[in-house]
Amino acid sequence: MSNEKYQNAPRRGGRGHGHGMGPVEKAKDFRGTIRKIIKYMGGYKIPVVFVMVFAACSTVFNVIGPKVLGRATNTLTEGLSKKIAGTGSIDFDKIGQLLLITLALYGIGACFTFIQGWIMTGITQKLCYRMRKEISEKINRMPMKYFESRTYGEVLSRITNDIDTFGTGLNQSITQVITSTATMVGVLIMMLTISPLMTLITLIVLPISIVLIGFVIKHSQKYFKTQQEYLGHINGLVEEVYGGHLVVKAFNKEEEIIEDFTKTNDVLYDSAWKSQFFSGMMMPIMAFVGNLGYVAVAVSGGYLAINGVIGIGDIQSFIQYVKNFTQPIQQLAQVINQVQSMAAAAERVFELLEEEEEEQTVENPAKLDEIKGAVSFEHVHFGYNEDKIIVNDFNCEVEPGQTVAIVGPTGAGKTTMVKLLMRFYDVNSGAIKVDGVDVRKFNRLDLREGF
Repeated sequence: MSNEKYQNAPRRGGRGHGHGMGPVEKAKDFRGTIRKIIKYMGGYKIPVVFVMVFAACSTVFNVIGPKVLGRATNTLTEGLSKKIAGTGSIDFDKIGQLLLITLALYGIGACFTFIQGWIMTGITQKLCYRMRKEISEKINRMPMKYFESRTYGEVLSRITNDIDTFGTGLNQSITQVITSTATMVGVLIMMLTISPLMTLITLIVLPISIVLIGFVIKHSQKYFKTQQEYLGHINGLVEEVYGGHLVVKAFNKEEEIIEDFTKTNDVLYDSAWKSQFFSGMMMPIMAFVGNLGYVAVAVSGGYLAINGVIGIGDIQSFIQYVKNFTQPIQQLAQVINQVQSMAAAAERVFELLEEEEEEQTVENPAKLDEIKGAVSFEHVHFGYNEDKIIVNDFNCEVEPGQTVAIVGPTGAGKTTMVKLLMRFYDVNSGAIKVDGVDVRKFNRLDLREGF
């Protein structure tokens, strides 16, 4: 077997095809990944329903609080006006009762928040555990060619970084989406009960935030996907270089490795910078929109209060509701970023779980109670790529007890022969036999245990 024949064979731990420095990969199927996540969570439907119920209850109690607090302010201002006019005094008992009710409402809301957070954390950790377990089992069923076309670090990144990103995003996003949505609906209802006019003025500002958020979301997803991808690349490159430090030195590859690392790191830096920049724009944008709402409420509320349409306490409550109305929009904007990052990470994990597997068992498998050790290669043809055969009509006979040395220069095919014998790869044609039985008639585990 000549060196030329094996010069294109994949190397263990190599970067493989499609992992060089090419154009930034476009975002993949976001909706499809979300559907896969929902399907993957199928066994936790009931706990998720409880999370939704507790999150909604927490929101209800928190939304009612400002309304009650506004009543306390109205009671105070009315009593102060009566005291100044000499017609009455401040009803501190009523104010105290309203403040206690407000405290109780916020306390109950906090309890519901704690319970739903505790349940959701348990669901997230169980899903992450399941993912790691399935990947661990999946790896044992995957063909060797998968690992020889990717770096170790890239595979490990999917098990560690991507699953951690998925878990963090899932834990925060579901409860945040429920809470923020319920808060927006509840706050809108409470604002309408105070003043439909001020509510309308507040809502006019809303389309501005929707347009700005839509722009940010449109441009950020591809950078989150690239960030996760190249984080795996750079982890793999660092692990590979440190593990093969002596090889790098022996072949004088230091400058080439540094150049490769710099290019990969530049793409990671660029995508991380842009994704974090777009993510960081959310809060300033929403703060600007929120300030516009405050100005509009202050002007319109002051006018209505002067005309006796609403009280000072109602203005105070409404300002709190404006804040509570814009805050969920900010939170949803942040959650959208988390969901994008989570989807990008989950997509990479699902890609691994959906990779092609090699069959582990065969029908009517051969059994050898005691392997004698006769090995034969009969007219073996093999290529790592089917369209490029690199072993042509190789024949070899090894008798039981015979010692055979496999020698040759790097790339001659020494390791390839062992891989074929152990069925890490199967021959394209011909046969490899152990004690006269084709290795393809054994279950893979039985064959390898025999060795």
